Amino acid sequence: MSTRQRTPDRRANTPSGPDEPLDIEAWRGIASEENSERTAAEATDRRSVARLRSRSMQLLGSLVRPHRRILALAVVLLLVQDVATMAGPFLVQVGIDRGIPPLRDHHSYAVLVSVGVAFLVASGLGYLTKRAFLMLSGRIGQSILFDLRRRVYKHFQKLSLSFHERYTSGRMIARLTSDMDSISEMVDNGIDDLVLAGLNVLSVAVILLFLDWPLALVTLCSFPFLLWLSAWFRNQSARAYRKTRETVSLVIVHFVESLGGIRAVHAYRREPRNQEIFEAVNHEYKRANQRAFRLIAIFSPGIKLIGNVTIAVVLTYGGYRVLHGQAEIGVLAAFVLYLRKFFEPMQDLSMFYNSLQSATAALEKLAGVLDEKPDVAEPATPHELTAARGELRFEAVQFGYRADRLVLPELNLTLPAGQTVAVVGATGAGKTTIAKLVSRFYDPTAGRVALDGVDLREVSEVDLRRAVVMVTQENFLFSGTVRENIAFGKPDATDEEIERAARAIGAHEFIAALPDGYGTDVAKGGGRLSAGQRQLVAFARAFLADPAVLILDEATSSLDIPSERLVQRALRTILADRTAIVIAHRLSTVEIADRVLVLDAGIVVEDGTPAQLIDGDGRYADLHRQWEDSLV
Repeated sequence: MSTRQRTPDRRANTPSGPDEPLDIEAWRGIASEENSERTAAEATDRRSVARLRSRSMQLLGSLVRPHRRILALAVVLLLVQDVATMAGPFLVQVGIDRGIPPLRDHHSYAVLVSVGVAFLVASGLGYLTKRAFLMLSGRIGQSILFDLRRRVYKHFQKLSLSFHERYTSGRMIARLTSDMDSISEMVDNGIDDLVLAGLNVLSVAVILLFLDWPLALVTLCSFPFLLWLSAWFRNQSARAYRKTRETVSLVIVHFVESLGGIRAVHAYRREPRNQEIFEAVNHEYKRANQRAFRLIAIFSPGIKLIGNVTIAVVLTYGGYRVLHGQAEIGVLAAFVLYLRKFFEPMQDLSMFYNSLQSATAALEKLAGVLDEKPDVAEPATPHELTAARGELRFEAVQFGYRADRLVLPELNLTLPAGQTVAVVGATGAGKTTIAKLVSRFYDPTAGRVALDGVDLREVSEVDLRRAVVMVTQENFLFSGTVRENIAFGKPDATDEEIERAARAIGAHEFIAALPDGYGTDVAKGGGRLSAGQRQLVAFARAFLADPAVLILDEATSSLDIPSERLVQRALRTILADRTAIVIAHRLSTVEIADRVLVLDAGIVVEDGTPAQLIDGDGRYADLHRQWEDSLV
């Protein structure tokens, strides 16, 4: 296979639905999005790296801030544990230099016994403080992870539709699983040892200076090598672990997107191509991990080599000082033990640093998501909309999904309260765009959409969702019972209200015939119900919500003729006494409308009742004749 690929366009980067398996160019496009901040930062602008780290540190600070008091107690426990750990080599020195001479000269065990008791006390204190610290740190860590998961999930739901259309479901799953797992691994398994190792290094460095400063000066000769190796590892590993986070995200993205469209995969025998793409992204992930482990393979043995060389030099020079009466043998023994406590944590730090870097890279990704702002923002001072009548106005509305292409060049339109308006036109004419603007999934780039004279940008989300409900051809049903899916339109509805809504729509008969009636589990995506039954449940949900404005976007396009007739009867009930926008290609649905709008390139080219337009010689009349011919 050729390694040369054309540059993917924007559409390739964002699969539009679950039935479109992710192509290799698409995942490279997503990789470009994933890497955009980091690549630009490392190649041309170091300030971007600082911004990423600052953003993640701000997030970490906001997560830790509520636990300040418990953290202070944990720090105290950690300091006590460090003191208990550092006491061991000092007690060895006292036992050798002050306990052995009395034992040799006077057969006195007092000093050695005291040293032994002190050693036991220090060990017991170290055990108790470590246990208490682990319990506290576990409590804090799980609270932080709980808060972080809650924030990310809540923020994903708050973000506008435009974000979800470009940010694939696989990337969302990667944020909530793989990235969260990296942070959890760090919190659960490494943070206590990491902090204690850092404390040990600092404590030993200070103690060595007071214990024997000539030997300490010899030890300091190794510091430039340690600092250089640590700085090199820190810089290289930061990039390596960001790469691992990005590549594992691509593995998850491809897995989710390709299996989400498994029907199309089997239908078009896409398996070999999907396997080829998976092998490519999996290979990238493998290479990224190998790079990270190669860095550890250099750093950890390098620290050990520097440590062993330093100990050898200290033993040689220290032995010379002991032989010439310039130092005591107990001091030399303690010095060597402290050196081991200095270099061993340095090796531990290298092992924990991979978890730290992986967690840091994951935190940067999550901070980036939380930094996303909704394109459709909640108003600062919302206008109260308690009882909406349903009048809609489009006043000089302009809108385009891209800045260089307007879908609606300038729309001026008034829909009186209680009127059922059918919107027809060719694909791309702007029908669904009008529905999305009324639902405020998007805001117009110019002009305004008003409900009862109030700009939708001034209406709170709660009031808007209560006043405007949209039913689409997907008629998505959530896992759960039929009752729960109908009650989605009004969560506090009683069983009587739910059944009344189902009877009004004409869905009660088939629901009652299900194995458990309203308590029947609809299975994933409503798989236990037919397309017509799912649509009737969606209508019952909308009827129960009782909105002032109801939008039906191709709500019958996926139904067969018997199902459509069943749904048509329900439509007359659900559309009564409310403003309705019906978007349909099937003109049987349009016939129940009070008014028909024919769109062409975002412009209303015909406007009238169905009867008026059928009798004319315009586009709707042509469409109606073609529809009648198709029924013959």
